Amino acid sequence: MRPRGRPPWWPDGEPWPPRGRPPWHLAPRRFRRRFVVAAVAIVGLLVGLGFAVRTAVDNWHRSGGPGPPGPGPDGGGGRWPWPLVIVAFVLVVGAVATRRAYRRLGGPVADLLGAAERLGRGDYDVRVEPTGPPELRSLAETINDVAARLAAAEAQRRRFLADVTHELRTPLAVLQSGIEAQVDGIHPRDDPHLVSLLEETQVLGRLVDDLHTLALADAGRLTLHREPTHPAAVVADAVEGHAALAARQGVALTAKVADGLPEVDIDPTRIGQVLANLLANAVRHTPAGGGVRVTADRVADGGVRFVVTDSGPGFPPDALATVFDRFTRAADSRGSGLGLSIARDLVEAHGGTISAANVDAGGAAIGFTVPGTGGDT
Repeated sequence: MRPRGRPPWWPDGEPWPPRGRPPWHLAPRRFRRRFVVAAVAIVGLLVGLGFAVRTAVDNWHRSGGPGPPGPGPDGGGGRWPWPLVIVAFVLVVGAVATRRAYRRLGGPVADLLGAAERLGRGDYDVRVEPTGPPELRSLAETINDVAARLAAAEAQRRRFLADVTHELRTPLAVLQSGIEAQVDGIHPRDDPHLVSLLEETQVLGRLVDDLHTLALADAGRLTLHREPTHPAAVVADAVEGHAALAARQGVALTAKVADGLPEVDIDPTRIGQVLANLLANAVRHTPAGGGVRVTADRVADGGVRFVVTDSGPGFPPDALATVFDRFTRAADSRGSGLGLSIARDLVEAHGGTISAANVDAGGAAIGFTVPGTGGDT
């Protein structure tokens, strides 16, 4: 459904109302009421001034000019032009009221303009004291909120760059040292050493791919090629792709898909990537002799929930709230710390949710839900 008041020709991807000057009927009711009262007052003042000036001019002509009260030399009226006095009084009062209003508004407006200018220069520590009318106080609070959000985003960007630099440095250093050792004759140029270097290039390539996926998700440019897909097919592909790794680790990998599951409207490649990340983490943290289990079940809204459960040590209780943060990983992990963060972004791009928990019997469980073919995405 389109928002109320939105014209039928307005593009679906554009916000309504536009970010510029809002339409009159979308302005706050209090602002409209005050505007109408102020407009009526100004019109009434102008009309009163017009009548007063006209009356003053008429009296001026009848009296032949200003003079003291009583009859003039020629017997004409000598009254003071009281309408002119009233007009002068109104003008003085208006000037005083305008000056007070300007002083009340001038300071807050100047502070807001200064804060906006500092924000434009990249000073995100600026804050404005909310003063003046309610509208200006609300604007000041909004500017403070925007400054705080920009400061947090800038801090996150710097941390992200530092983490990326650190993650890229390790495989590059291994590659450089390995190649130099072969050039200097320390290591022979044989297949085992070349395989070691090749593995580091693969680590580097996966890290670059992960960073590219995160960049697309942040920019809102992550393209999904959705198609009706049966959950059993996605689970089967993921399990088959990790069967060899689980066998080498001595981990039993099993799957159970509920009967009668509906098709889901997903990008099978991306959801397969989510399951691959979860399975890789589960197998890596499960000791030999343990097991990893993948399940798929129907949820109440017609979607499907996938859960990957392992029999490893589980998550530290204080780390459950941050398991999906970028570059978050266990102390003994050799991964980049981006797998779960990418899984979260991909699931949310499908309109689903993802969560992590520890299993009472031991181990960890990470589950995510995607909507069915008739669900909202």
